[in-house]
Amino acid sequence: MTAALKDLADWLVQQGLENAPVEIWLEEFCNRLLVAGIPIQRANITLRAHHPEIGTVAFRWHRGGGNERQNFVRRTSAPEEYILSPIYYLLANNVEEIRQNLTVDDPELNFPIFDELRERGATDYFAVKRFFLRQNHAAPVDPMHAEEGAIISLATDAADGFTDPQLDGLRQLIPPLCLTLKCGANRLMAEDITAAYLGRDASKRVLSGDITRGSSETISAVIWYFDLQNFTKLSEALPGHSIIELLNAYFAEVVEIVERHGGNVLKFMGDGMLAIFDINQIPDAHRVAIEAAIELRAAFLDQNQRRIADGLPTTGFTLSLHAGDVLYGNIGGRSRLDFTVVGPAVNTTSRILGMCSALDQNILLSSKVAGELVEEVPSLVSLGQYRLRGVAERQELFTLD
Repeated sequence: MTAALKDLADWLVQQGLENAPVEIWLEEFCNRLLVAGIPIQRANITLRAHHPEIGTVAFRWHRGGGNERQNFVRRTSAPEEYILSPIYYLLANNVEEIRQNLTVDDPELNFPIFDELRERGATDYFAVKRFFLRQNHAAPVDPMHAEEGAIISLATDAADGFTDPQLDGLRQLIPPLCLTLKCGANRLMAEDITAAYLGRDASKRVLSGDITRGSSETISAVIWYFDLQNFTKLSEALPGHSIIELLNAYFAEVVEIVERHGGNVLKFMGDGMLAIFDINQIPDAHRVAIEAAIELRAAFLDQNQRRIADGLPTTGFTLSLHAGDVLYGNIGGRSRLDFTVVGPAVNTTSRILGMCSALDQNILLSSKVAGELVEEVPSLVSLGQYRLRGVAERQELFTLD
């Protein structure tokens, strides 16, 4: 078994060097454990996530059942299921590992998950906690704000449970296993954080190495400029926490609609938001952006009705849509960059947004977006041609009736 475990440790390190996702290597790792003579029935790896909504990610393997991944949303208080779990116990107590024979009548440790394991025929349970950034793995931590690390648990259905040599072998594999997990966790952290702060498409570009200041490409896109109405008055009248709640509630609607329609949110600017629909990725981007705008109007109506019923402040929005070629890439200072779009088309979209108040419309579209779809989208109505400050050509503007 020693030689097989040494080969498995080397293989694990290689997976880490290749930044292989846990979903890819977990099943093979467990199968290699079986070949090495360690009869595991189930494996579970829990990692902290760096994501605005997901707090923890669990990866599970069942012999004969393959892999599964479960995301746990962030919470301010611990649900009962979590409090009654081995994971919570490990984090909250001054222990670095636990082991429990699942066949005894009066177990020292007993968690609800053990009943499920017993039903599956499990006889023994072994779990360890490992921190990535400290050596004292036994130290208790706040289970709701766990440090970077992993909880690794294994169960067997062997008649006599894990043998001492098998447990020693598993302990020898913990360091290379954690190294591989840390490599994957770092990559996942980078993906989650950059996607949250840059947007999905910009995140992929940055992580693929597109980070040189001034590097950009010309793309054709529908540009989406969104702005909340009366925000200055609201911010003067409401306390800070109410303003943050309001912004999050409305932005959540906008972002969800834009991304569900294939758009990329690039940045938030106070009470405004800039997004694009890449025509190279979405051939029917003009129609898609219009459909998203129609859906946004309905979503705001529903949101405001709910907020009024709950006694919360409400507001409206303005939105401009324009299309053209833009420069998409890295812009900024030597040590602080923004991955965004610039160009005349972006400026024109901003100027169109400024016309919403003058024309008493909350949605305005240029002929670049609406022109070819007027006959197909009955709600599109021309408002005439207008001069826009800083824009050479007159622009025919449309709204959605």
